[in-house]
Amino acid sequence: MPSFDVVSELELFEMNHAVQNTQKEIQTRFDFRGQQVSIELNEKAKEIKITGENELQVENVYAMLENHCHKRKIDIQSLDAQKPTASGKLIHQQVKLKDGLDGDTAKKISKAIKDSGIKVQASIQGDKIRVTDKKRDTLQQVMAHLKELQFGVPLQFNNFKD
Repeated sequence: MPSFDVVSELELFEMNHAVQNTQKEIQTRFDFRGQQVSIELNEKAKEIKITGENELQVENVYAMLENHCHKRKIDIQSLDAQKPTASGKLIHQQVKLKDGLDGDTAKKISKAIKDSGIKVQASIQGDKIRVTDKKRDTLQQVMAHLKELQFGVPLQFNNFKD
């Protein structure tokens, strides 16, 4: 029976490249010369730390990060920017990376599939949702329907089987 999985996966190596490109751009920008501005990726904790001397610098670095993510085809929804905090003379901002489907989001997606009126079977299996039906066309309708909706996380469709 044909099926596919709905997942939300973040490619950390692409995010690493986006952070490195942002670091290079920080070094070449004239307005950051001689300033304490930095961006660091912690892959284990899945978060990015932006540091600057004022909030404008932190906002500019975050905008540069978004731009580099867009160039590397990383969905901006996978970035969860926290509120900037002051520490001494520096401003720090944590950007958490969304990876995987949590229980609430999986339930929302499953409910959206059921509310669409398309007769398919959707089951939550850990951090993915398996959608099955007898016809491929019906599964493709579900994919198209889910692409139209926003759930706050980037969605990918993989493991398509006939």
